[in-house]
Amino acid sequence: MKDTLQFESSRATASFTVKKEAEANLPTEFGPFQIVGFRSTNSNEEFVALVKGEIEPEKPTLIRIHSQCLTGDVFHSLKCDCGPQLQRAMEMVQEEGRGIIVYQHQEGRGIGIVNKIKAYALQDEGADTIEANLRLGFGIDEREYHQCAEVIKLLGARKVRLMSNNPDKLRALRDAGLDVVERVPLEIKAKEQSFKYLTTKKEKMGHLLRLNGIF
Repeated sequence: MKDTLQFESSRATASFTVKKEAEANLPTEFGPFQIVGFRSTNSNEEFVALVKGEIEPEKPTLIRIHSQCLTGDVFHSLKCDCGPQLQRAMEMVQEEGRGIIVYQHQEGRGIGIVNKIKAYALQDEGADTIEANLRLGFGIDEREYHQCAEVIKLLGARKVRLMSNNPDKLRALRDAGLDVVERVPLEIKAKEQSFKYLTTKKEKMGHLLRLNGIF
């Protein structure tokens, strides 16, 4: 991979609120990636990007912004589709031969892991994922993506083929000045345990999902 900051002048990078801190090779079961670490300059948040191939501003780049989901990504929870989405995104980047996956530390749509567990408890009592967040005093979705967009820019991409079912991510990247030339669907077959959750995201949050049944 070329120097990831080569496409930004010193004046441009000075206005960014994320800073590249580290980079290394990362062999994975899906193929080899570069792993790049960034830190926010105005908060404690850290970002990780998995990068494959040469990232060039004039070529559309396959990109995923993946919000941390400890329960799904690590513990393989069946309550959501997050873990399989991350794995599929890595497979797709490997198949493409180039792309970026930005991993942001905004667990539970931005409410944190402990509050997410509290939300799970409310869901056990019958609330859906939105009702649970609201009952805990949070918004439907507390995440924001402008620093993820900065990471993408610092890595050299300008034209984006975004792997996402979330229209908020599409709007956020366009608002940040990236050219989203394509939305690439990232649908995972629903399990019985995740069907209500995915239906809520489709019907109440406008996620672009088909959900033809339980698999």
